[in-house]
Amino acid sequence: MPATRLMPTEIGDDLIELTRSICDKSLRPQVDEVEARAATEEVFPGEVFRTLGRAGLLSLPYPEELGGGGQPYEVYLQVVEEIASAWGAVGVGVSVHSLTAYAVHTFGSQEQQEALLPDMLSGETLGAYALSEPLAGSDIGAMTTRATRDGDAWRIRGRKAWISHAGHADYYTSFVRTSDDGGRGVSCFVVPGDAPGLSYGAPERKMGLHGDTVREVIYDDVPVTDDRQIGDLGRGVPMALAGLDTGRLGIAAVATGLAQAALDVAARYANEREQFGRTIASNQGLAFLLADMEAAVTSARATYLHAARLRDAGRPYGKEAAVAKLIATDASMRVTTDAIQVLGGAGYTQDFPVERYFREAKVTQIFEGTNQIQRLVISRHLLAGL
Repeated sequence: MPATRLMPTEIGDDLIELTRSICDKSLRPQVDEVEARAATEEVFPGEVFRTLGRAGLLSLPYPEELGGGGQPYEVYLQVVEEIASAWGAVGVGVSVHSLTAYAVHTFGSQEQQEALLPDMLSGETLGAYALSEPLAGSDIGAMTTRATRDGDAWRIRGRKAWISHAGHADYYTSFVRTSDDGGRGVSCFVVPGDAPGLSYGAPERKMGLHGDTVREVIYDDVPVTDDRQIGDLGRGVPMALAGLDTGRLGIAAVATGLAQAALDVAARYANEREQFGRTIASNQGLAFLLADMEAAVTSARATYLHAARLRDAGRPYGKEAAVAKLIATDASMRVTTDAIQVLGGAGYTQDFPVERYFREAKVTQIFEGTNQIQRLVISRHLLAGL
């Protein structure tokens, strides 16, 4: 059963209903088949993203005058949750795509915003966020991919790792080193997907989210013009960290959607499965387990909505974003684990989707900053205020 939503606008209600309709018609009928195929061969749900884009769901939190949907982050995240409850890999993809436009919208010049954002937010293109490297994950200051001057332009050489949409994206929001000046040595570039010298590694063989193609992006003297260098030169690290705050909220929403989907399957099963002459839901021990699962999902949703409302109000929300990511992803792992337990042996088979939700939930504790990093962020915020 869909969770109750509290929308700040009538448009928000309409968007949720539209999202649910698209999920029912276009996502749920194919998710199991595509995820199974993508486990052994490269399958990318590009048409699904085009469907969402044409419905205006890939650009919701950005200004209408630049091609966005002009919606509060609170609304956008609930749309992401709905999508993730139907197809986790696509929910992650929507969050990633939104993040790719953040640097241009927040730090780009007016000329760059007017030139780049309409295409980014058109619904017809898909972006990738190229930050992590093989030896620079949580420690983004250790990145070695470098842009060097070449006349009036730049050339980028190096490699990025764990990049969603790699090989399928129309552009790559790339953070690369432009000098060795400590924390001021990283800059941001928007690299066209058809740039010469851009290539990709083999898709990673992951335990879940198979529809989210992830692989290395290899830059071999990739040329980039000055107008695609975003923000102040050498200020890429704070730009990336600010973007990760928004990205963490997207992952919190994805994790909540996975947990909600697992809870829905478990509750229906418990209400239908009979043992010893009655439904297993009538056993208090199992009913209390379902209650705990519901409390975890509701708490996860509350944390990301609280952070989103702070963001929408223009107030600091970095700590709250880290809290939301920590709480929601840990809750998703716990709820999907318990959903398998409710179904018993059936939950361990591929006849029910809870085993897939379990595999997908795990990575939400890892990307956009591991939950150990979230605890570090939260504790620093907390102690700095004393």
